[in-house]
Amino acid sequence: MSSAEPIRLQKYLADAGVCSRRAAEAMIAQGEVWVNGAKAVLGQKIVPGSDRVTASGKTVRATAQPRITLAMNKPRGLVCTNDDPFNADTIFTVLPRDFARYRFFCAGRLDKDSEGLLILTTDGDLAHRLMHPSNLVVKRYHVILKKPYPASRLALLVKGIVIEGERLKVERAALINPSPAGASTNLDVHMHHGKKREIRQLFTTLGYDVKRLRRYQIGALRLKGIPLHAVKQLSSKEIELLFQVPFTPHAALEATAAKSENIHED
Repeated sequence: MSSAEPIRLQKYLADAGVCSRRAAEAMIAQGEVWVNGAKAVLGQKIVPGSDRVTASGKTVRATAQPRITLAMNKPRGLVCTNDDPFNADTIFTVLPRDFARYRFFCAGRLDKDSEGLLILTTDGDLAHRLMHPSNLVVKRYHVILKKPYPASRLALLVKGIVIEGERLKVERAALINPSPAGASTNLDVHMHHGKKREIRQLFTTLGYDVKRLRRYQIGALRLKGIPLHAVKQLSSKEIELLFQVPFTPHAALEATAAKSENIHED
């Protein structure tokens, strides 16, 4: 008989690399998870190595994956999904061979047209911490617009606008190298929540289409020294940087520093 302690089913699925905890809860609610031949229920606990678990008809192995966390410099054109019938190339198809055999969670996605710092991890608990709204993980972006954005409208980005009952907003915004008239096509934007394509929708609704969008920092971890398409395995110290909020200098100085390591207009 197994001597393992009972654990929640969603944690078991996450540890086994099936999906994130949040996705596991959705799978359980939809009836896609079974335990010992019976449909699983939300909140259920199982004993690893003793109970038989299947997800979407496939047996889930009891052995957890090694905990590996990667920082990727995502290029434009790749989607953040394990399987997409409309896109052959995903962030997972470009992983180095050493990591390709593991199942990674994408902890905070970037849309197909965006680029920059992306965190991939086999650690379901870490993915949950990074994506849970209560942790307020700050993400920083360099945004290039098709036309200059005026300083007089920066407060509107922070206040936000309501679209279909949802408020789209950022926590901070600063112009990079503004013109004498007080406008710029380059902005430094900070946010800690981030709904799908929120930054793009926010600017587009205000009449400013986004030309390029690049995430250059998460917490206190900056995207430095990682070539496009490449990954870097993070140490435990670097992982903790993701949850730190460093001291921020004057917005204009910080924004200029951000651009110095970021993208250039085409």
